Amino acid sequence: MKAVVFAFTERGKATALRIAEALEGDILLRTAKKLEDTRFAAYAGGLSEYAGSVFDRDALVFVGACGIAIRAIAPHVASKLSDPAVLCVDEAGQFVISLLSGHIGGANRLANRLAKALGATPVVTTATDVNGKFSVDAWAAERNMAISSMALAKRVSAEILTHPVPFCADVPVDASSLPDGLVWGESGELGICVSVRDRQPFENTLLLAPRALRLGIGCRRGTPAETIEAAVQGVFKARGLRLEAVAEAASIDVKSDEPGLIACCSAHGWPLAFYSAERLNAVPGTFSKSEFVRNTVGVDNVCERAAAASGGRIIVPKTAENGVTVAVAELEWGIDFG
Repeated sequence: MKAVVFAFTERGKATALRIAEALEGDILLRTAKKLEDTRFAAYAGGLSEYAGSVFDRDALVFVGACGIAIRAIAPHVASKLSDPAVLCVDEAGQFVISLLSGHIGGANRLANRLAKALGATPVVTTATDVNGKFSVDAWAAERNMAISSMALAKRVSAEILTHPVPFCADVPVDASSLPDGLVWGESGELGICVSVRDRQPFENTLLLAPRALRLGIGCRRGTPAETIEAAVQGVFKARGLRLEAVAEAASIDVKSDEPGLIACCSAHGWPLAFYSAERLNAVPGTFSKSEFVRNTVGVDNVCERAAAASGGRIIVPKTAENGVTVAVAELEWGIDFG
């Protein structure tokens, strides 16, 4: 975890040290200039200015009054999808308050974790948590699933407080394991669907996409990013697959300096793996073969073998368009409510 722990008094610094120990990871300890020492560096500029400079971290923990934390973060609050977890802990370490990004940012979960470590009382105020109901955005975030619509996620959370919401998935789910607030179903006005495909079983479907697809790409030398993007988009649209479900893209190592390929994957935030011809030839399975490709790069098929190099099954075989070849493998995935 990457976090910053702020303290504003000597007693607060003692509590901050306990928090840092409980958090583990890359933890920065910050305090006012007059209180800095060998463990606590002074935050540069004003508190709010410095808080903004570290808003890309996983969590910000303020040991002190809630007002201090609120004023520090107010100018930087942007979105549930990007804001870090923000917590406030009194300097005596009696209460751990989840202030911002309780679900997707994990502040609620972190508040409970720190409270346990400090022997404190966690303070969580989100309605689903208070009522012991299923929190769809928190559940999806913890499992690295893409959320199709935060507006629908908000509607689902509101509905769960008064009525069960139907839930379905592409993989088997034991209906008896569903948490409070969910019922198994594939029809209705509002519901949740977990899928790598663009399914719409409900009138208003909140789609949650597990990162379970692996994209294999081959291309001619010098192929522009726009051409690669168009080929990938075409395959996913034709097959009804969701780009948000891609966990990683892969190709052969001779393409590791291909600007268009790198730019396309970077635009989507996809990690890009490169494999040697020897490694691709060793991938088990039955793949389409091209002697031209074998003679050119030393392996009979780049995109299918690259897609399947880390396991999974090919669900989209080699598809060629404008000098780009695309294949998709689906990794094994499941549903758990632990």
